[in-house]
Amino acid sequence: MRSSNPVFSRRGFSRNGYAGFNAPPQAGGAANPYAGNNPYAGTNPYAGGSPYAQQDVTQAPPYVPQTRPMTMDDVVVRTGLTLGTVIVGAAVAWIMDLSMGLAIGAALVAMVLGLVQSFKRKPSPPLILAYAAFEGLFLGALSNAINQWVAPGAPMQAVLGTMAVFVVMLVAYKTRIVRVNARFTRFVLIAAMGFLLLQVVNLLFMAFGGGEGLGFRSGGLGIVFGIAGVLLGALFLALDFKQVEDGIAYGAPREESWLAAFGLTMTLVWIYLEMLRLVAILNGDD
Repeated sequence: MRSSNPVFSRRGFSRNGYAGFNAPPQAGGAANPYAGNNPYAGTNPYAGGSPYAQQDVTQAPPYVPQTRPMTMDDVVVRTGLTLGTVIVGAAVAWIMDLSMGLAIGAALVAMVLGLVQSFKRKPSPPLILAYAAFEGLFLGALSNAINQWVAPGAPMQAVLGTMAVFVVMLVAYKTRIVRVNARFTRFVLIAAMGFLLLQVVNLLFMAFGGGEGLGFRSGGLGIVFGIAGVLLGALFLALDFKQVEDGIAYGAPREESWLAAFGLTMTLVWIYLEMLRLVAILNGDD
């Protein structure tokens, strides 16, 4: 199963194609499709039969690059660093009262950086953290504007809502209430394409017809659209959890934890933005 997340799908955190890993499958699971051709497998050079056993002890052994598989701790730490960078950027934008013009510029930079990382063969921590910083600037300025002019207190409600969605989906995934399989993935992909298509059509109506386009940003239709966006983000979280679980189970290199953090951050940003819009609409209708 390949991920719908463009970050993970290019890296192969899936049961179809991350060749080179050689970790045993989980109990009751299928055979590890990544076994064989593992560049990290082989005999321990420090155990009996070491190639250095007959070597003169006065000579230093040749350098052998070492690596270790990704662990959950790696994913948690990198995700904390990435989300922390987003929060710092948002705080700076909020305190400095960053204008929406500059915020949109920061959003465009973040989008470009995110696309560059998505198409890179290896994760780049500086690139990922730069994306997080610019994304934070945009979120901070947008949240500040909504807090001042549309719905006071909406950003905090959106943060709490995002945290609640994350916890609920994590529990649902761990207890297997939500099961990620090929059918689930196809459904999420089709729903995401339909959602994004409606967004584009709405923007075109707004640009050429004026007003609020199809009405996805206010009223009852806006509430329905906002709930759909939050639910879609929650489904993407389940896909992200699955890719992290597979990467750990099949021995993905440690550096892939940065990619996991990047994917989770993008999904949480999506949920926060949809939650912020939904809370703003609900508060505006009071």
